[in-house]
Amino acid sequence: MLKTRIKEYRLKYDMNQQTLAELVGVRRETIGHLERGNYNPSLKLAWDIAKVFNVSIEEIFEYVEEEK
Repeated sequence: MLKTRIKEYRLKYDMNQQTLAELVGVRRETIGHLERGNYNPSLKLAWDIAKVFNVSIEEIFEYVEEEK
């Protein structure tokens, strides 16, 4: 499971989903799906989102093993 801190960073930068979506070239709905954990980004999208906030991909996304 991929945990994300996109919303946390968006709020820190006073940015809405639409603005972030425009900056990385996706639809606003995609950002919403990412924030809710319903969608795993491509490596390029993860890189682009991290670049917007000037942090590493690992700062935004974390892989967590699901318990069985």
